[in-house]
Amino acid sequence: MLNLIWAVMILLAVLYGALAGNMSQVTNAALDSAGEAISLCLTMAGVVALWMGLMEIARKAGLIEKLTRGISPLLRLMFPNIPKGHPAGDYIATNIIANIMGLGWACTPAGLKAMEELAKLEAQRGNPEYLEAGQKEPVGQARREVTAKPTGQMGQVSAHAAGRDDGKDSRKPESAGRSRRASNEMCTFLILNISSLQLIPVNMIAYRSQYGSVDPTAVIAPAIAATLFSSLVAVLYCKWKDRRN
Repeated sequence: MLNLIWAVMILLAVLYGALAGNMSQVTNAALDSAGEAISLCLTMAGVVALWMGLMEIARKAGLIEKLTRGISPLLRLMFPNIPKGHPAGDYIATNIIANIMGLGWACTPAGLKAMEELAKLEAQRGNPEYLEAGQKEPVGQARREVTAKPTGQMGQVSAHAAGRDDGKDSRKPESAGRSRRASNEMCTFLILNISSLQLIPVNMIAYRSQYGSVDPTAVIAPAIAATLFSSLVAVLYCKWKDRRN
């Protein structure tokens, strides 16, 4: 959808420039913007490399582990159904810490890994939408299906739950071909990731510095206030939805 929006905007800009007789300005603006994009990418690469290095030093020094323990009460509050010690919890903690420190790009890998682990957790819970083709459902899940089926289908259900006599399970999960739905933990994590509190908006400071701001760090206080409010709203919204469900 975003690709379509950008394509339409570029097309409209080119058409307007052609109709207004300003194609030379459009061409110059495109070339200048290309150069600015390369310069901005180099600047941001340096910023990200610096903060990623600091994050690695903090990890080896044990600071990240201490921060993870510090936010563990918040994680237990927001994700009560994630088993203690599950890898998803570690990745979620790393993502939140990186966001708080303003490293929006650095938190992306941890966020992707957290989503992968949450998907594995749904498969372990027996959610048919997350079971791969040919993967057997947990025994408890099969038993629940047997008790839920009408009496006339008991013979078919028994074969369905136990598999064929040769020990092979030729069934596919009920959701084969069906799109997955995000779990409660996935939705909560996504909302927290989007609204995350930021103490040092590194990316915004780098952008302001790149484009000649007189005081690039003047955005720190407004960013803390805005992201603190958004984070509180996100937490309240997630808990409200959990209570309703």
